[in-house]
Amino acid sequence: MKSSVEAPDWSAIPKPADDGAASHLVGMRIPTFALLATDGTTVDLSTLPGRVVVYAYPRTGIPGVDNPAGWDLIPGARGCTPQSCSFRDHFEKLKALGVNRIFGLSSQGTAYQREAAERLHLPFPILSDEHLSFTCVMRLPTFETNGMTLLKRLTMVIKNGKIEHVFYPVFPPDQNASDVIAWLAGKSR
Repeated sequence: MKSSVEAPDWSAIPKPADDGAASHLVGMRIPTFALLATDGTTVDLSTLPGRVVVYAYPRTGIPGVDNPAGWDLIPGARGCTPQSCSFRDHFEKLKALGVNRIFGLSSQGTAYQREAAERLHLPFPILSDEHLSFTCVMRLPTFETNGMTLLKRLTMVIKNGKIEHVFYPVFPPDQNASDVIAWLAGKSR
């Protein structure tokens, strides 16, 4: 059974601005880099054939545990679970549009991510960049809060190891999968 998540009122949450922090990514080759996945595998995005979608997000919360102080006031911070559920709910449509693999990506550890992946019944793994090594090599946008360095929300469409398109900033997060679908549908015309 899928976990359903009610999206917050996005009009009450600050919208992130495009600060240009992801503008260098389109056309970039993914470097050889091993990332641990929640399914127990190690994934090197540079070697995966075809089209791959990677959505990066700050962090997933744990039910019953409060988010960090001021979380909802950070533009783009809120919405990790609705974003993941959106990719879950649109998984088959993305595959039908030629996406070979889908991954979530955050700086949380694999054990933490595994709990979320199982609770949300995700049909794809989440990748861990717990030490921000991949984030640094790729120069992915980040922000700091409550002693944590977290990824800003973005989605990369990668084709044969090269970034083909980037969605940044992503808002509202629960519409991200639909935005990717619309872009892919436009590419197939």
